[in-house]
Amino acid sequence: MAKKPGTNPKGEFAFFNVVYEDGSQRSNRRVPTELLGGLDGDEPARSFIMEQDREIAEKSGRPALEIKKIERVGAKKK
Repeated sequence: MAKKPGTNPKGEFAFFNVVYEDGSQRSNRRVPTELLGGLDGDEPARSFIMEQDREIAEKSGRPALEIKKIERVGAKKK
């Protein structure tokens, strides 16, 4: 069933592309925007995504991959 327009609050999550040490990539990883900003900028996203990866690895029985790079989706490249 379709949702009513306006029931999905915008800006609740920021999306990140994550590149791992083995070269694999996961796109559009969701991070709550309340964790971001301030003096740390997007750095809290790394620890949030690492925690998600640890939980996923625990459930799947596979080791978690090391994160090489995280970049916000839609951010301008420097």
